[in-house]
Amino acid sequence: MKNIKGSHTDLTKIKKGHLTGQFWSVFTECEAQDDNQVLMALESIDAVKRMVQLHPKTFQLAMDTKDFKKAYRHGRVASMMGMEGGQMIGNSLAALRNFYDLGIRYMTLTHNCHTPWAESCCDPADPPFEKGLGLTAFGEKVIAEMNRLGMMVDISHVSHATMNAVLNVTQAPVLFSHSSSHALCAIERNVPDTVLQRLKDENIDGVIMVNFYNRFVRCGAEATLQDVADHIEHIASVAGRDKVGLGADYNGIEITPVGLEDVSKYPDLFAEMVRRGWSDEDLIGLAGQNLLRVWKGVEVVRDQLAGNTNIQSPIR
Repeated sequence: MKNIKGSHTDLTKIKKGHLTGQFWSVFTECEAQDDNQVLMALESIDAVKRMVQLHPKTFQLAMDTKDFKKAYRHGRVASMMGMEGGQMIGNSLAALRNFYDLGIRYMTLTHNCHTPWAESCCDPADPPFEKGLGLTAFGEKVIAEMNRLGMMVDISHVSHATMNAVLNVTQAPVLFSHSSSHALCAIERNVPDTVLQRLKDENIDGVIMVNFYNRFVRCGAEATLQDVADHIEHIASVAGRDKVGLGADYNGIEITPVGLEDVSKYPDLFAEMVRRGWSDEDLIGLAGQNLLRVWKGVEVVRDQLAGNTNIQSPIR
């Protein structure tokens, strides 16, 4: 893993980019409906854990915010896992709970396909429930159980209706793990100002981790570091500088902005934000403190709900 040709991420690039934390994506193709998605997710979790074990001087598993800070103190990359697509729980709250026990700390409610309980941004077909509803009653139970467990609810990849439906019911702060600004690139995959404004006006905590994918940044094949900085600034101007982070989606995208070709380029983006007048406090937030605040807030809600029993209701 030291030098991987064609990869956005390897040990050399991680060191050059001063990376201190990474959510490794547990991912399966949502279109593969006939595959055993639960099994494939288990195999992906196993791969992340084996990678960490193979490189103990570089990586350290982080199951909570305390683990993250411990890894940082030891000079290792705090390594967390996020599940990118709710189809992997197989419509089972029992599976959701077991994935949490295995280390999953956020779940993206959908990928590019609808689930039976949440509407995706990008599925050309209508959802199997009323379009525009966002979440079914079972979907609301998924959110409630994630809140109880202490798993961050990730509302990247979902429709705008689903974003709003989640904000209506969640008791915990929310995560947009890799999304950009709809105002600057008007596609359903990006976050509209109306949702950003809700975070500010309704005092709902959350963090939008800005995606670097050219087609989400400029709605086309070409983009630059400065374009990404524009997205950061716009989201900050609407929701606040404490509501923005970085979710580049490296190794999940095929084209990257000029100046942000891989993880080694993060310092150049921070230099650009300094030129734009961002303070040290702002930059610390952007680099990860805003995410850690949201994660800690999710843990606080988990502790407050500790006396609640788990939700048993199946979708079937």
